[in-house]
Amino acid sequence: MQKQRCPWVNQNPLMIEYHDKEWGTPLKDDNKLFEFLVLDAFQAGLSWNTIINKRENFSRAFDNFDPEKIAKYTEKDKERLMQDAGIIRNRLKIESAITNAKAFLKLKETQSFSDYIWQFVNNKTIKNNPKNIKDYQSKSKESDTMSKDLKEKGFKFVGSTICYAFMQAAGLINDHSADCFRNN
Repeated sequence: MQKQRCPWVNQNPLMIEYHDKEWGTPLKDDNKLFEFLVLDAFQAGLSWNTIINKRENFSRAFDNFDPEKIAKYTEKDKERLMQDAGIIRNRLKIESAITNAKAFLKLKETQSFSDYIWQFVNNKTIKNNPKNIKDYQSKSKESDTMSKDLKEKGFKFVGSTICYAFMQAAGLINDHSADCFRNN
């Protein structure tokens, strides 16, 4: 018997694996959270399918999402990334990854990124139980608040919709559909 999944999951094996093993799973690892924030910023205006297909390329191109390394990227690194056909070659998004690495490291001087991020949901996953595709939200009051605060801390490409997608990916919000096997 085939597992019931969320209605947005397509037949792409990478998407199925991402849905089944990562999406909506509460995440506390700072560097993994940073990876998801970078990927969600690159996803803006594109399908997640595009990003998931290029995820390994992003990891390679961005030094395994190591914020210490990314924060030190130079103009030469930006040009290298702009020439990399394996990733999304958008200068503003590339620059935002570098800016966000710097902001991430500055924030970590006072607290873990995980503690900071999870405060927006009072350290407890929000469960929405969407019944069908029309029930999915693209933002919430929590993502609005997170977006505003991240921007105040110097982060870029962190609008409310991007923050909501990030919150879904990192398990701050469980938006697995009511009939999905991952909705538990």
